[in-house]
This record gives sequence, structure tokens and C-alpha cells, in this order.
Amino acid sequence: MKIIFMGTPDFAVPSLQKLIACDYQVCAVFTQPDKPKGRGHRLQPSPVKEIALKYGIPIFQPDTLRALDIQHEIAAMNADVIVVVAYGKMLPKAVLDMPKRGCINVHGSLLPRYRGAAPIQWAVINGERVTGVTTMFMAEGMDSGDMLLHAPTAIEPEETSGELYNRLKLMGAELLVTTLEELQRGGLKRIPQNERDATYAPMLKKEHSIIDWHRPAQWVHDQIRGLNPWPYAIVQHNGKRLKLLGSRIKDGGGVPGGLSCIDGELFVACGKGQLCITELQTENGKRMSGHDYLLGHPLKDGDCFE
Repeated sequence: MKIIFMGTPDFAVPSLQKLIACDYQVCAVFTQPDKPKGRGHRLQPSPVKEIALKYGIPIFQPDTLRALDIQHEIAAMNADVIVVVAYGKMLPKAVLDMPKRGCINVHGSLLPRYRGAAPIQWAVINGERVTGVTTMFMAEGMDSGDMLLHAPTAIEPEETSGELYNRLKLMGAELLVTTLEELQRGGLKRIPQNERDATYAPMLKKEHSIIDWHRPAQWVHDQIRGLNPWPYAIVQHNGKRLKLLGSRIKDGGGVPGGLSCIDGELFVACGKGQLCITELQTENGKRMSGHDYLLGHPLKDGDCFE
């Protein structure tokens, strides 16, 4: 089966590697243009491009797939399938119609819930207990095509979105190969999405980092782990900026945002219950436990997260 692969971040890497390991003919890789990174702003290739370079697969990095010259290139490849995993660009109808057996997408949620750019993070932020990956035939809308296969998984109570991301990218690779095998056997069934059940997961922004301590502890806990590893839940303590990386829910109360030290651990009161802050990071500092933070920043009466 001749495949064009389209993907960009490390979420897409296991899927590309799995296709190569299973001896699918990956005739080309499309990925986002190199972007400046770090203090020197040097152009860095995407994780998918690095894999393509390693295996000598032809690489294309167009700014858009709407350009006619790019569409002619894709058409000339005469691919059976285009596989898309977190590519980051919309495919126009002309491209969707090109492969003989369609365009298949791997999405990090149980569709039709959490369509969009950040399905894994929003599932954690919203306190979902189950999520998964879905393969689907692509259509013109945002993640709206007919579903093919689902692979569900439980979200652990203290699992961060980064940890869940690393699990789902491996599950997605396995589900992709299963989907392609079923496609070759003619055993795939198309399942239309119910639009009434659809929800959306927009791209995260830095303003999502703000915590409302009047919310219940469970809500804040889910926000902290859902925003890890980006953009993180951000607070101020004594005028210094902190990233909250991990927490545990505890019974108790107090003024929302108020801090206390109990048995050497850092606690913060919420609108209902309180949180033990298990890991945090000072501005330009290293990650540390709440206990270690208190050693260098002993609390005073009335201290709170601002």
C-alpha cells in the first residue's frame, strides 16, 4: 500500500515509525516548515521530519496545500492512502479526493467528543475519566469525518496531559496499523459522527493558566495536570511567579488561595477542599517538591497564592 504521511509533532512519530516497521511504502512525508527555536532562534526540523531524514523519505514542507503546484505533486504520487496525524494544516477537498482509498486521520480523543487542536489537554482539564484515540476518514470539516475504529483508555486520577499524550501517541500508532489492515481486507465500517454529541477542544493559550481558587479542589487539580506540560498553571507567591506541576486532593478548608504547611507539605485552600502541591517550579528555577519549596520559602501568616 502506497502512503503519503502528513504529521508534525512527536505525537505523530510513533505512527510514522510503525508504518515503516510494517513495511508500508511511505512515498513522501509532509510536515510543517522548520521553525526557530531556543535562544539562538535556529531553525529546527519537526520531529516527523527528523524521522523522514533518518529513513531517506522525500520531505515536503509547504506553507499551504492549496497551492496548485503542491497539489500536482501530490496527485503525481498516485498514493493509495494519505495518513494524517497531527499535521497542523487543513487539507482542501482537492487533496482529500486524491488518494484512491481516502485520507485517514488519527485523532487523540473518542470522537465526536473533543474535536480540534488540544483534545488530550481538555479531556484532562475537564476531569474526564476515559478518553482514547479514533481513526476516521477525513472530510472538509474539523475532525468531522466518518469514524472507523476507537481505542479507549482510562485517565488516571493524577495523570498529566503530557503523560496521557505519551500513552495515546503509542495507542494511535497501533490503531492506525489495525485500521490499514482492515482497509486492505475490506472490513472497515464507516460510522457517521453524531453532531449533537460533538464537543470542541480549542488550542490552549497562556490565559488558560490562571487559577480561580474559589473553584473546588477537584476542578483546580484537573486544571493543574491538564496544563502540564504547557502552558502550566501559573501563580504568584510573594511577587514571584511559580508553575504548579502536580497536586493531590485533600479534605479541609480555608480562605481560597490561602497557604499552609502541614507535616512539612505545602497546602492551598480552594472553594471546596484543598490541594497538596506535590511539585512546582520557580521562575528560571528547577522543579522541586512542595516540601523543598517550603524549606527555602517559609510561610508567614496570611500567605496566599495571588
